[in-house]
Amino acid sequence: MTEQRKPFVPLLFGADINVYSMARAFHEAYGIQKTYAVGKFPSGPAYNSRLIHYTAEPRADVQEVFLPLVNRFAEEHKDETVLILGCGDNYLQLISGNKANYRENVVAPYIDLEQMNSCIKKEVFYGMCEKAGLDYPATFIYQREMGHDFELPFGPPYIIKPSNNVDYWQHPFPTQKKVDMAHSREEMLEILDNIYNAGYSDTIILQDFIPGDDSYMRVLTSYSGKDGKVKLMCLGHVLLEEHTPHGIGNHAVIITESEPELEEKVKNMLEAMHYVGFSNCDIKYDRRDGKFKLFEINVRQGRSNYYVTGSGHNITKWLVEDWLYDNPVEEIHVSNPSLWTVVPKGVAFKYIVKKYHPRMRQLIREGKWSNPLLYKPDRGFLRMLRTWKNLLGHYVKFKKYYGVPVEEEAER
Repeated sequence: MTEQRKPFVPLLFGADINVYSMARAFHEAYGIQKTYAVGKFPSGPAYNSRLIHYTAEPRADVQEVFLPLVNRFAEEHKDETVLILGCGDNYLQLISGNKANYRENVVAPYIDLEQMNSCIKKEVFYGMCEKAGLDYPATFIYQREMGHDFELPFGPPYIIKPSNNVDYWQHPFPTQKKVDMAHSREEMLEILDNIYNAGYSDTIILQDFIPGDDSYMRVLTSYSGKDGKVKLMCLGHVLLEEHTPHGIGNHAVIITESEPELEEKVKNMLEAMHYVGFSNCDIKYDRRDGKFKLFEINVRQGRSNYYVTGSGHNITKWLVEDWLYDNPVEEIHVSNPSLWTVVPKGVAFKYIVKKYHPRMRQLIREGKWSNPLLYKPDRGFLRMLRTWKNLLGHYVKFKKYYGVPVEEEAER
C-alpha cells in the first residue's frame, strides 16, 4: 500500500472456506499479512492459518457479544480502518443492523437491515425477479397454519427449503438438511412437520424440481458500488456440488463462463434495488424450457468466491478501492475461462459428466485453475495435515452420498 493510503485491517466473521478465500485474496492483492477472523469454534480452514488471526467465540453471533467485540477491536486498531465482513448468514443482519453503533473507523459495506431482510425472504426476492423479467422455479409459499390442507400446482419430486435460513439453523433436528427433496406428498408432509416441530416459525418454500445433474447449476457473483451501480459480474458454471446433508448444494467445481443476457437482467434488478456490496445468486438451467431460473440471492460473497479471484479478478479490489479509498472502479463482466475446485482432481473427473473433461484438462494444463486452500505462503504443517485430510475425505463423502457417477451428459 502507498503511504498516502490509510492502512486497513479486515475483520471477518466465520471460519469456513469463505473466510479463508477472502483472507487469501487480501493477502494477494494488498499484502495483508494477517486478516482477523472470529468464528464460533476452533475449526475450519481459517483455524491454524498463517494468514489469519483467528479467535473462537461461541456466542459471536449474539448481539450482546458481537457489538462490544467489534468496537473493542476497532479501539485496538484506532489508527486503521476496520473493514468488517460477514462470511455466514448468521452474521449479516448483525453487521447491517449495527451500522449506526460502530466506532467511526469501522466500515460495513452492506445494505440497510430493512432491505437485507427483504432480500433474504425468498418470496420477496421472487417478486423482485418478476419485475426484472427473471425466471424462477414454480413456487408455493407454505405457512404452518395450512397444516396438511393445501394443493400444489406442480407434482413430485418437491424441493423443500426454509424461507429464513438463519431461523432454520437455530432449530436443529436429526434429519435436518440444507435443502430437502420429497418424492411423494406423504414424504413432503413428514418433512414439513419435522421442521416445524423443531421450532422453526417462518414460511417454507416448496418448489418444482428442475431436472438435471449438478452441471445444470450456475452461480453469479456481483459487486455493486456505493453508488448502487454494478461494477463486477462473474458467472460460474457449476460442474459438481457437495451432497452431504448439511453441505448439499455447496459448490465443489466451477468453470467461469459468460451469459450476457442473464447477467444484464440481474444487473438491472440490482440497480433498480439500489443494492450495494457483494451479492451471490444461485441459478439452474431448465432444459425443459431453455431458461435460467434463480433460486435465491445471498447478500454477501459466496463460499466459492475464490472462483472470481482465481479467474484473474481479485474480488477484494472492488471493495477496498470503492469503500476505503474512494477510487473509481471499472465495470467488468468476467469472460476468461478458469477452473476452481475444492475437491481432488480424481473426485472431479470421476463424478463430473465426461462432456466437460477435455475443457477441464485444458485449463489444468494451461495453469488456469485454482484451489483456494492450496496456497504456498500458508503451508504450516498442522494446517496442511488437516487440509489434505479434508481433501482426501471427499473420496469417502462422494461415494457415500453421491452414489454412482452421472452418465447422462448435460445439454449445456
